[in-house]
Amino acid sequence: MSVKKVFVAGHRGMVGSAIVRQLERRSDFNLVTRTRSELDLTNQQAVADFFAAKKFDQVYLAAAKVGGIIANNTYPAEFIYENLIIQANIIHSAHLTDVQQLLFLGSSCIYPKLIEQPMAEIALLSGALEPTNEPYAIAKIAGIKLCESYNRQYGRDYRSVMPTNLYGPNDNFHPENSHVIPALLRRFHEAKLEGAAEVVAWGSGSPMREFLHVDDMAAASIFAMELDKLTYEANTQPMLSHINVGTGVDCTIKELTETIARVVGFEGEIVWDTSKPDGAPRKLMNVDRLKALGWQYSIELEDGLRDAYSWFLANQDNFRA
Repeated sequence: MSVKKVFVAGHRGMVGSAIVRQLERRSDFNLVTRTRSELDLTNQQAVADFFAAKKFDQVYLAAAKVGGIIANNTYPAEFIYENLIIQANIIHSAHLTDVQQLLFLGSSCIYPKLIEQPMAEIALLSGALEPTNEPYAIAKIAGIKLCESYNRQYGRDYRSVMPTNLYGPNDNFHPENSHVIPALLRRFHEAKLEGAAEVVAWGSGSPMREFLHVDDMAAASIFAMELDKLTYEANTQPMLSHINVGTGVDCTIKELTETIARVVGFEGEIVWDTSKPDGAPRKLMNVDRLKALGWQYSIELEDGLRDAYSWFLANQDNFRA
């Protein structure tokens, strides 16, 4: 049995750590990871030297600078610069050292703000982006196009997957900078401990969103990486090489919030502050292409939320600062 040497960039992040957990269960991979202090992915020479020394067979590019709306609005320069340079350094170094297989992980924010739902891959570059995260989205679009360009010019097999909203172990539970699921899990947990009579939620609760457990995302990433090249290409196009990853199922924010309250065990009232904005009425990924390739999600939302809450409880001391 041949063993492949695999580099997972961003192995401490939510998606990267999930990919590592799944690959570690197998005997046909020799996993290589590096912390930020061990390898600065924004340093072109350091990345080039690292790739030249290691000679990888596969690369999972899950490293990124990420954050919520506040962070994206406050630090747009860092979000576009750091993501662009990390992607460029890794993809180019992979090519120079003859790495034939690479998987780039993007984001659903690559799609235009006003787009037909569910969002299909063909919608890329068909309209204006959401202004608050445009720098980050443009960096992710550049990552897709880097992969496509090396495929076109050099015959590489660099693929891209675009996840919907993710949650699960190693999520960011910061009280201000986290996304909706970790924010609500923490808020309801703290309200339960305090014996609060109510929790205030933003908006009307009517917008619809899709959520995917990070373990499903990791499974989909490995599935996409290991697909036969002819099969993969038969379900994509030369200039449309990315694939959406999601459940194809959405729920209202009200349904999500009530489910999280039940999972946490909060028995008070949920009060909706309708003076706060709702955002887009619906965001759902079209996952027909991934289904046609033979993959679909396995973790239902409530089960996934229980897993995420269990992880939070086991690690909550790390979030109190």
